[in-house]
Amino acid sequence: MTDTIVSPRVGAAGCLRLNRPKALHSLDLAMVRRMTQVLLAWRDDPEVRIVLIDHAEGRGFCAGGDVVTIARALEGHEQAARAFFFEEYRLNHLMYTFPKPGVAFMDGVTMGGGVGIACPCRYRVATERTVFAMPETAIGIFPDVGGGRYLSRLRGRVAQYLALTSARLSGADCKALRLATHYLPSDALDEAKARIAADPFRVEAILDELSVAVPEAPVMARLPLIDRCFASDDLGTILACLDAEDDGWAAETAAAIRAKSPTACAVSLRMLVESPKQPHFVDEMRMEYALMVRMIAFPDFAEGVRALLIDKTGDPAWQPLADTDSFFEPLAPIDAWSPL
Repeated sequence: MTDTIVSPRVGAAGCLRLNRPKALHSLDLAMVRRMTQVLLAWRDDPEVRIVLIDHAEGRGFCAGGDVVTIARALEGHEQAARAFFFEEYRLNHLMYTFPKPGVAFMDGVTMGGGVGIACPCRYRVATERTVFAMPETAIGIFPDVGGGRYLSRLRGRVAQYLALTSARLSGADCKALRLATHYLPSDALDEAKARIAADPFRVEAILDELSVAVPEAPVMARLPLIDRCFASDDLGTILACLDAEDDGWAAETAAAIRAKSPTACAVSLRMLVESPKQPHFVDEMRMEYALMVRMIAFPDFAEGVRALLIDKTGDPAWQPLADTDSFFEPLAPIDAWSPL
């Protein structure tokens, strides 16, 4: 059986390579555990100066977490489903606090859980093949894996737009919004990795030298409309503003939001208010885990996964909009998330 995480040492670099191409390198629990194990070993290894994260063959860097497996686990025992998020968030926190620099090569589909392992890295490389998104509201949950922290730091109201719509960003968009630190052509990545492994202290200079002119970023032309129509933290107000615009893009955007779980959208908006109040990343992860425990128990998660990923009918029957207060209640200490 092929290892789904390959972790060679190349020069002074530790390389984490996602190797599950048929699933667009989606993360399952075994992959999360292996990445955690390897990073803990490298953390105290003086021979490892830098960590490079990429993917094997295929068009995805990482399409997210394996939510189909998680949803099926819910049918048997909710604790099994919780275990994935508990350990995934520990990996996210380990990466965020890791003492050695990381370089994520976001070459291809980078969504959900893929964002969670890319954004903690000091250097985040986009290419012409990058497709970046946080599509969680489409399956009844919210942009997690630290998404509240990463998105809420974006300029204007882009965070609210991305969270509600599941909009896909190009590599140029990622660079313009500073989600990516560098933009390289995909055919330069092998050279970049080899040079960084040979001379990790020049990582930033190497990425600068191999960077190319960034194409026009489509999202930038939409920023005034995004800032105006997503200015509210209330879902109904956002939809009303989009409906009032004499603009085809606004109409398409409103339709995209209405196709998502209304409760997941409302929870996502509130999370983007609460996340900047969390003093440290550990607090963000603790809040997101409590949210996720409540969200996967809410019917929209199983229904969204069924309609979009299992039966693929595209017709989820969402629950009416629920009050968000109960989702944000802290868990009892015995159930709460904790870092490694």
